Amino acid sequence: MRAIVCQEHGSPSSLQLLDVAEPEVGAGDVKIAVDACGINFPDVLMVAGRYQMQPPLPFSPGAEIAGRIVELGSDVERFKVGDRVGALLGYGGLAEFALAKPHQVYPIPEGVPAELAAAFTLAYGTSYHALHDRGRLASGETLLVLGAAGGVGLAAVQLGHAAGASVIAAASSDEKLALAAEHGATKTINYSRDSLREQVKALTGGRGVDVVYDPVGGELTEAALRSLAWGGRLLVIGFAAGNIPTIAANLLLLKGSSAVGVFWGRHVEAEPDRHRNNMAALQRLLAEQKIRPVVQSPYPLAAAADALTCLAERRALGKLVVKVS
Repeated sequence: MRAIVCQEHGSPSSLQLLDVAEPEVGAGDVKIAVDACGINFPDVLMVAGRYQMQPPLPFSPGAEIAGRIVELGSDVERFKVGDRVGALLGYGGLAEFALAKPHQVYPIPEGVPAELAAAFTLAYGTSYHALHDRGRLASGETLLVLGAAGGVGLAAVQLGHAAGASVIAAASSDEKLALAAEHGATKTINYSRDSLREQVKALTGGRGVDVVYDPVGGELTEAALRSLAWGGRLLVIGFAAGNIPTIAANLLLLKGSSAVGVFWGRHVEAEPDRHRNNMAALQRLLAEQKIRPVVQSPYPLAAAADALTCLAERRALGKLVVKVS
């Protein structure tokens, strides 16, 4: 089969498209012919050797896939060959075939194309868990979303709007902000041009925001933390800017605020019942058309490295997907 392979840690440009052996099915495995693979920031970090859970070299990146089942291990009973499914893997998705465990696999609703299915679960699962489980976002509160035009950021904008919050989108270009405004943001901040803190102060009448959704990190985190209202919550999602910020504890004390870590992958393992309830809620919102992934034109498998580079350079508008087959 064809697969994108990371043979040594580095930039996405070091990835290679190779012919490799198809994975062999064990007793508890589900073998999936991959139609599409969503691209997420942990993929970039894994290739760079900087993720908290690193696979051994060589490996194929790609954690979020959609396709159809072509073979089942002898111990697998929940599915059948031919089922259209999605799966959340640690890695291995940028290949024509991938193995998953049954608990990682879920059916794709009728009529949902593979590209959309591969763009949904991780971004929306992360953002729903962040806003509702960790951030306790309530209707009428004000939500500030950094990186608001990326995959998880745009999901947070849509989910915040659906929850009845007033959403302020912050991003690095007017093009990105226009996209966020189309999906539920009522106010916007271009932080490559304007001071994030001063703009939040102006847009909220000096009150500040109740919740900050921060997948960016770097110098923006302190500005966002200083922009919280009394009792506000800073949601630490990730560090797309590359720098992991240091949070001054006195800033939390002065506003009775909280910095809350969000690790969705660990949540799925540690709280499976809550995760299932969250996914059911997301499926309802999707069916009601209150949320919908925004997917750029899919990349072919041979250009998967370009997709990861686009994400690493923070040029993505919405979710990036590689069309594998």
